[in-house]
Amino acid sequence: MKINTAEFIISNSDASKCPKDFLPEYAFIGRSNVGKSSLINMITNNKNLAKTSSRPGKTQLINHFKINSNWFLVDLPGYGYAKVSKKTKSVFQKFITDYFENREQLVCAFVLIDIRHEAQKIDIEFMSYMGESEIPFCIIFTKADKIGKTKIDSHIAAYKKQMFANNWAEMPQYFITSSTESIGKEELLSYIDEVNQEVFKNNSGFLNSI
Repeated sequence: MKINTAEFIISNSDASKCPKDFLPEYAFIGRSNVGKSSLINMITNNKNLAKTSSRPGKTQLINHFKINSNWFLVDLPGYGYAKVSKKTKSVFQKFITDYFENREQLVCAFVLIDIRHEAQKIDIEFMSYMGESEIPFCIIFTKADKIGKTKIDSHIAAYKKQMFANNWAEMPQYFITSSTESIGKEELLSYIDEVNQEVFKNNSGFLNSI
C-alpha cells in the first residue's frame, strides 16, 4: 500500500463523537513514550501528522486521521502515564475503553511495545484486557534500531512466555519496527491493505461507505 493522503479529521474525548463515516479503523496505542507519534509519521510519510514530544503523555485525545480517503488511523492516548494525576488517568481509561468496546468501525488495534525492554507487566495486563474483551489486535515492537537482533529475539521470546503463562493459546501477530530507519513500514502497511481488502469484500456496510 502507498499512502497518498493523510488528513487530520477530529480530536475528541468522547467515542460517540468520532466520525460517522463507516470506514475501517486501525487504532494505535501503547505506553507513553513508546514512539507512537514517530511511528505514525513514519508510515504516513508525514513527519508533522502526529505531534511528537519528549514529554510522555502528549496524546490526550482520540485523534482520527483519514488515510487515502478509505480508512482511518486512530491515535489513542497512552496507558501507564507516570506524570498525570489518578483522576486524569481514570478519564483517559474511560474514553479509551468506551472507544474499544463500542466503536463498530474498529477493525484492528495495534499495541505498541518498546522492544528495548523485557516483558513489562503493564503491557501484558493491557493485552490481557484486549483479549478478554475480544478486541482484535496485533503487536508492534518499536525502536528496533536501538538494540541488536539477539536481544530483540530474546525480548520477544519473553513476551511469548508471559502471554502463554496468562493462558494465551498463541502469540498475536506482531511487527518489528524502527521509525528512524523505516523498518517494518512495508510489512505493516501490507497487512492493513490485506485486511482492508477482506473487510470491503465481506462487509457490505463498509463497502457501501466508500
